[in-house]
Amino acid sequence: MTEHPGEAAPAERNPPAAPRPATGPGGAQSGGGGGQSGDQVRPEADAGLEELPPNLTQAILEATKQVASLLKGAGHPFALAGSVAVYAHGGPGNLQHDADFCVLPEDADAVAATLRDAGLEVYTPPEDWLLKARCMGQDIDLIFELARQPVTRELLGRAEELPVESVRMPVLPVTDLLASLLNAFTEHHCDFGAVLPIARALREKVDWPRVRRECGAAPMPDAFLYLLERLQVISPQDEDRGGLP
Repeated sequence: MTEHPGEAAPAERNPPAAPRPATGPGGAQSGGGGGQSGDQVRPEADAGLEELPPNLTQAILEATKQVASLLKGAGHPFALAGSVAVYAHGGPGNLQHDADFCVLPEDADAVAATLRDAGLEVYTPPEDWLLKARCMGQDIDLIFELARQPVTRELLGRAEELPVESVRMPVLPVTDLLASLLNAFTEHHCDFGAVLPIARALREKVDWPRVRRECGAAPMPDAFLYLLERLQVISPQDEDRGGLP
């Protein structure tokens, strides 16, 4: 009924509903001192926590061990190369890219079949000197031509058996690693900054006269060797006896 001015409002027939209990973020009722609901409310302090990003270095090492175990189990000749091989020799351990394995050109198809049988994705990139694979979310390069030279049994025969964490595997010697890095320099790809920390960290293990013989005739490697001399990482050529003490 409509109220007239000056008249008191009639009493309500039904009492007002009791206030609804407050609910937490997940919809559970927040009771008083009584019993709690079956679903506990997540503390607000945990609400902003997120999962930390994976450690990329450790992820690459785990993938390296997995692939090496597969290649060893199948009896394929191979040797670890690239940044993970440098790490195995005691060089810088901040791995950011992939794991490299040298295999014989004539074994490339058999190596690919072994990895595919183990459930890994293997594919052929535009470059005609390697195959690529994916293992545990990481890139794997299967190289059968290193610094524009075919991988040979002689090269693989010089590999050293070294541990990569808990798995032992053949690893290219430091001298072969550094020579391959220097021989890969071109006018369009000449990153001295990437190779300099490796040369400094592993200089005592490098056969520098051999590196000069194999690389020094080309202008880019020769310029890098001159830089090492100026930085006193190695001795000048006329008195080269290896890395400086």
